[in-house]
Amino acid sequence: MDFTEQSCQDFIRVLASKEPVPGGGGASALVGAVGMALGNMVGSLTLGKKKYADVQADIAILKGQADSLQEELLDLVRRDAEVFEPLSKAYGMPRETEEEKQEKAKVMEAALKEACEVPLQIMDKCCKAIRLHEDFEKKGTAIAISDVGVGVAFCRAALHGASLNVFINTKAMQDRGYAEEANRKAHNMLDTYTRLADEIYERVCHRFD
Repeated sequence: MDFTEQSCQDFIRVLASKEPVPGGGGASALVGAVGMALGNMVGSLTLGKKKYADVQADIAILKGQADSLQEELLDLVRRDAEVFEPLSKAYGMPRETEEEKQEKAKVMEAALKEACEVPLQIMDKCCKAIRLHEDFEKKGTAIAISDVGVGVAFCRAALHGASLNVFINTKAMQDRGYAEEANRKAHNMLDTYTRLADEIYERVCHRFD
């Protein structure tokens, strides 16, 4: 099911239900897309304004990048649901005999790795979205600067939300080398881009002092 084609009400209703998808990963991707759209809106409001004539070319480029990130994050809402299904099935596999235990472990490991890659991609897109908000904060119209703050706060939340989906999957992996590398990537993104998002948010807040 393509959850991005549902109404907001339907998405929230299914999210709140017992259904296995969408979950935290898909919700994080959606929040990231909404956050990027808010930054993108500031770009839209800046285009064509004489006051910002000197940054029109830059804003047009930023908007193109933002458009791509929005679509990529929405696609990851769908992708997160797709990769969770085999993992959910793997958890239910029998493990009474030694053969069944080995087969379940093999299938689980492959499903965990695939389920881990998607939130890592969500995190990567959120990092790029936060970076774009830095440019929108510097070059975008002042009349919508609050939306840069809201947008970067959403992207920060999505970044952290997706990281939890990395960590819950790596914790269950047998391949500790793979797990530790995935955790390292996640922690590096958190360290760098949480700080940047906070800096952008604080700069927006200072505009109202």
